[in-house]
Amino acid sequence: QLQASGGGLVQAGGSPRLSCAASGNIFSSSVAAWYRQAPGKQRALVATITTRGSTTYADSVKGRFTISRDNAKSTVYLQMNSLQPEDTAVYYCNTVPFLVRYWGQGTLVTVSS
Repeated sequence: QLQASGGGLVQAGGSPRLSCAASGNIFSSSVAAWYRQAPGKQRALVATITTRGSTTYADSVKGRFTISRDNAKSTVYLQMNSLQPEDTAVYYCNTVPFLVRYWGQGTLVTVSS
């Protein structure tokens, strides 16, 4: 129901954009969010966006990542700039609070130094 895409191998300093396409109206009345899970670490919240477009960011990505949404397309984006090796993780989209049934495969972003 939530399909994340756009990951891959990126050089440090790169700027990929992740997309999360939702089936149905999962995001229509929910706060949407990106989470990430780095190797050996727990899944963590990266960024959120309300239906009105208000955003929040984890301190580690503030100023480098931008979350946005296109309600007409039921899609949420994560523009990532100035990537660093510590940004390597599987990135997932979900709601806030998250619902277990919405966890998909995520998209792997690997940042090479």
